[in-house]
Amino acid sequence: MYDYETLKVTQEGNVVTACLHRPDSRNAINMRMLSELSDLIDTLEEAQDVAVLVLRGSPDVFSSGIDLRDFAARKRRDIYGLQKWERMCRDLEKLNKFTVAAVQGECTGGGFQLVLLCDARIAERQAVFCLNEVKLGFLPGMATFRLAKYVGLGRAKSLVLTGRPIRAKKAQQWGILDRVCDQTSFDETLAETVSNLLPFHLVPLEMARRLLDESYATSYEDFLGHFLAAQHRAINSEAFGRLVAKATSAEPRSNSP
Repeated sequence: MYDYETLKVTQEGNVVTACLHRPDSRNAINMRMLSELSDLIDTLEEAQDVAVLVLRGSPDVFSSGIDLRDFAARKRRDIYGLQKWERMCRDLEKLNKFTVAAVQGECTGGGFQLVLLCDARIAERQAVFCLNEVKLGFLPGMATFRLAKYVGLGRAKSLVLTGRPIRAKKAQQWGILDRVCDQTSFDETLAETVSNLLPFHLVPLEMARRLLDESYATSYEDFLGHFLAAQHRAINSEAFGRLVAKATSAEPRSNSP
């Protein structure tokens, strides 16, 4: 079911783990990996037996960023491949599953961008994050849109314009990461993080994500209308129906002594 060249994908229960797997290039993201990530997202979108997608790399590197060898050195370059990348990123961000980034080692460029897309983000203490694209001569994709929402404009400028690396503990303090742990407890921390995301309710997840996305760019009055529409959909979902049925079937409490 999950047979890829640049990804190692496994499923345990309702959790799918996708490990970036290009060891010869330190998990650099090429067009093949982009295509396979897109295919995996499309497959999981329809998978009824999956609730969580975990993205991992290898023990020493999550990803070294975009593979520049995909660009022709002597030809006029276009942005079509980058448009495909941004489409995949948005599809991952909107995926109807919980998403978790689990980072060990180096996490640069496109790898860092993948982390920003996920619902939960953990890292080993020795992990290092870097958006070095501006220093290299191009732009760090829509991290220019997303990063400031995590860390504020000043810190986002500091990371993007200088390309300086940031260690996991500082990334946690700035809000990029939820949890940081030692290597020996990494798998345990990941399992606990996944467990805390469940149970999984599709409609509230989709609605909450959409509202959070809009919260920085919509007036209060417009946002209120969007919220009420989303809440109407949520309270008419199957999950909320089960919750109400359970509450109304419970025995009422007696006020007698």
